[in-house]
Amino acid sequence: MSGPFEAVKISDHVYWVGAIDWGIRDFHGYSTFRGSTYNAYLIVADDVILIDTVKAPFKDELLSRVASVTDPRNIKYIISNHSEMDHSGSLPRVIAEVEPEKVFASPNGVKALAAHFHMDREITAVKDGESLALGGVNLSFLETRMLHWPDSMVTYVAEDRLLFSQDGFGMHLASAERFADEIDECAIVEESAKYYANILTPYSALVTKLIERVGSLGIRIDVLCPDHGPIWRKDPGKIIGLWGKWAEQAPTMKALVVYDTMWGSTGKMARAISEGLVGGGAAASVMPLHSCHRSDVATELLEAGALLVGTPTINNNIFPTVADVLAYLRGLKFRNLVGAVFGSYGWSGEGHKLLNDELASMKVEIVADPMAVNYVPDGEALDRCRGLGLAVAEKLKEVVKGGS
Repeated sequence: MSGPFEAVKISDHVYWVGAIDWGIRDFHGYSTFRGSTYNAYLIVADDVILIDTVKAPFKDELLSRVASVTDPRNIKYIISNHSEMDHSGSLPRVIAEVEPEKVFASPNGVKALAAHFHMDREITAVKDGESLALGGVNLSFLETRMLHWPDSMVTYVAEDRLLFSQDGFGMHLASAERFADEIDECAIVEESAKYYANILTPYSALVTKLIERVGSLGIRIDVLCPDHGPIWRKDPGKIIGLWGKWAEQAPTMKALVVYDTMWGSTGKMARAISEGLVGGGAAASVMPLHSCHRSDVATELLEAGALLVGTPTINNNIFPTVADVLAYLRGLKFRNLVGAVFGSYGWSGEGHKLLNDELASMKVEIVADPMAVNYVPDGEALDRCRGLGLAVAEKLKEVVKGGS
């Protein structure tokens, strides 16, 4: 018997045999409140080929799904598109159980798998652009280095016009449905944007090059199979188009106001600034860090043109939650932003000065000097805060018009 888990047929030769992680809520500091999937795929032709595996605790679920189609020991080849542990964690145990004839990975994948698992097992490297006829199907391999690891590659099945895109075009979303067209479109776009913002933003230039390369090769993709989230069997061009748009990082009239506050003063300033932004024609999104996760801040910033950050001064420094989100955003390397800083202070007031330096180091174009208030802002101070919002909105208009 195969067990309780069944494969899902995707195309003439391909089945989904992955695992659903309903409970995961954190992925490298990225909030995954909708869970995730670890997608593995089975090609059944003259021979049986397994594409990727799953996170180690889900190995039995993977093999149970395989067994609903064929005896797992019939797997002749395994292709590892990506060595990260959520896709390779169960690989050594799967190899031991099914004893495949060959395991393939990119040249960097071979090195990464050796460093991860120290297996006494040869892994065969496939080169960028190489094609192999395996088990009655023709497979082509494209390296996608730094999308988002050095070892990353994708595999194309010519007969089914199907692309195994590993982490490309995925999202963290657990669902009983396997296909994007079965899931609410708002959830799809939201989780796709969150995934891109928190993982792919630093590599946007490479995303653009990959999309251009696939187009130049004339590869027709009817089915898009990522390693996380649902499969695109209808209009895969939609998610490819979204990624292309996000890769441009074109500024918009949206402004993000991010802050934390100790006794409410910096919060008052944030609200007054947001009023100025709206009054100046910008769309304002206000995110207090005592209730907003860093990964949600990154998601909101993906389609914004301005970043305004506020902090109180504590121990001659930036407030800890604000420092945390800045460290996170700095690593994501958002581009084409204007912004400003603000904050309340007591007796020293280093916070807003340090914050200004941080935004400048992130290559945010600073619109105005830091807006600083001693202790509690009065009416005149809040008017100045509103004026800062207006000034940023006016600058956004210039930037957006210049880019159109």
